[in-house]
Amino acid sequence: MQKYIVLEKAVGETPLQAVEKFRATRPDLTGVSLAYAGRLDPMASGKLLILIGEECKNQESYHSLDKEYRFEVLLGSTSDTGDILGLVDWKEATNFNQLQLQKLAKSLQGALALPYPKFSSRTVKGKPLHIWTLENRLGEIEIPTAETTVYKLKLVDLRTVSAEKVYEDALARIELMPKVEEESKALGRDFRRSDVRVAWQVWLEHHRGELVQIATFDCVASSGTYMRSLAGEIGRRLSTTALAYSIHRTVMGRYHPLPMGFGLWTKRFG
Repeated sequence: MQKYIVLEKAVGETPLQAVEKFRATRPDLTGVSLAYAGRLDPMASGKLLILIGEECKNQESYHSLDKEYRFEVLLGSTSDTGDILGLVDWKEATNFNQLQLQKLAKSLQGALALPYPKFSSRTVKGKPLHIWTLENRLGEIEIPTAETTVYKLKLVDLRTVSAEKVYEDALARIELMPKVEEESKALGRDFRRSDVRVAWQVWLEHHRGELVQIATFDCVASSGTYMRSLAGEIGRRLSTTALAYSIHRTVMGRYHPLPMGFGLWTKRFG
């Protein structure tokens, strides 16, 4: 039996849903253990490594894999999740140019300390951060920082989009998630989807008729680098706010950096 398989997780799926959808296509895996290595947020898409059978016992050895992403950053807006699935807020729009963003991307390469997203599975005092957040008890803890390395960060595109288009696209992707009705997840209230919709409606009323900027980046980074946190850092360094508008993971494996900003993948999954 193969040790692993790499799936393409869709926007709106949780990793567990992607695993179970795969299992449904493979009758030979009935009763066989499956585990994912390197989770992806519901609003993210791309490579998801699934361990099969006995290989699940080695899950820990896959936790430090490097990753490559293509992600979009909505400039001038933010949310409490760091992506579109949060209570969105904004700063007044500022127009940036490609040269500014190219220089910024270069400055972010190397060792980087980024706060974990408030909505993440990172455990503090035995409880995931997202539970502390939903219980409105963040004031009782210190949000930990992830020490990571950004091997490469390159601006791919900078474009302007109408606020109406951003609103339509964000809401369409949010609605891709299956409704959560389990009582055990009542605290999250279906990802707070009703409140998120209202927040985006307020955002649209403020920005109606305006153009907003979306920057696209390619990033190769060490394990534990959240693109949501990196998007927020991009906004902070531009003296504005920013959120991860989309996240797509393209590669998982072992990356070997070389001088002059070059590097190569010594191991790739998928």
